[in-house]
Amino acid sequence: MLKLAFIIDPIAKLDPCHDTSIALMEAAQSLGHEVWITQANLLSVVASKAWATLEPVQLQKVDLVAGNWVVKSPWYQLGDRIFAPLETMDAVFMRTDPPVDALYLYATYILDYIDKAKTLVVNNPQGLRAANEKMYALQFVNSIPETIVSPDKQVIREFMEAKGAAILKPLGNKAGEGILYLEPSDRNFNSIVELSTLQGKIPVMVQRFLPAAKQGDKRIILLDGEPIGALNRLSSGNEFRNNMAAGGTVAKTEITEREREICSELAPKIQADGLYFVGIDVIGGYLTEVNVTSPTGIREIDKLAATHLGEQVIKWVEQQKLKT
Repeated sequence: MLKLAFIIDPIAKLDPCHDTSIALMEAAQSLGHEVWITQANLLSVVASKAWATLEPVQLQKVDLVAGNWVVKSPWYQLGDRIFAPLETMDAVFMRTDPPVDALYLYATYILDYIDKAKTLVVNNPQGLRAANEKMYALQFVNSIPETIVSPDKQVIREFMEAKGAAILKPLGNKAGEGILYLEPSDRNFNSIVELSTLQGKIPVMVQRFLPAAKQGDKRIILLDGEPIGALNRLSSGNEFRNNMAAGGTVAKTEITEREREICSELAPKIQADGLYFVGIDVIGGYLTEVNVTSPTGIREIDKLAATHLGEQVIKWVEQQKLKT
């Protein structure tokens, strides 16, 4: 039996029928492991070791009924809090949602003080700091669409005039927040860029618009560099964003040969950076983002494809611990 700690947002705010963190915790529990939770603001360093205020949690099983996940309420029960070194855990999952703000960064610094010979950290805190979810994709030049990152309005305009329509993305947001569709002829172009860059003070990402986005934005889950499942996210109504948080729907899909090539290009780098559990976004055969902070989609993939990805992840952790 392993002891697994999950650094999550307040559990009362999570959705057991959607959140991947809960799917992973439930899988760990079903496989006979102890599950503990904590939060980024409950981490400390004492005597040069990472500590946390931890609570044991017992979860109600989430069941698939008539095509929907359902769970009885109350769906979780907490035990007594303890204050303990995180290296007393066999594995620690860093699953705090973005934004990557000061608290998030400080939490990764604290996680550096876990003895990695004793405890597996998913994902590696140094890797998390290195992998801005927008910028990280830029190094995979065979996989990304034409992309620039700049705070300069003229640079952005010249790119758009050369490429046509484009998607503007703030570098630090999540769930599609602040993403804009732009055309060179847009009367609001100057104002949009000024607002997004805070008058040229911070850079934004601008990517060539991919018409294939109308056919969906595919989320692929990678475990230690290998793709293990995928779903297609489709926009609803007049919304151009496909994100589930922006009202998008999901559909069953398969991983194409081109997408496997993308995964193969990523694998050596994400493995070297200790980014073991990753979600990538692919549109029309192009990589658009690499999600490392708290990738989601397991519940939806399991529902659509009758898989058990949470158990697959926890069994991988078991195998890693056998090697140490």
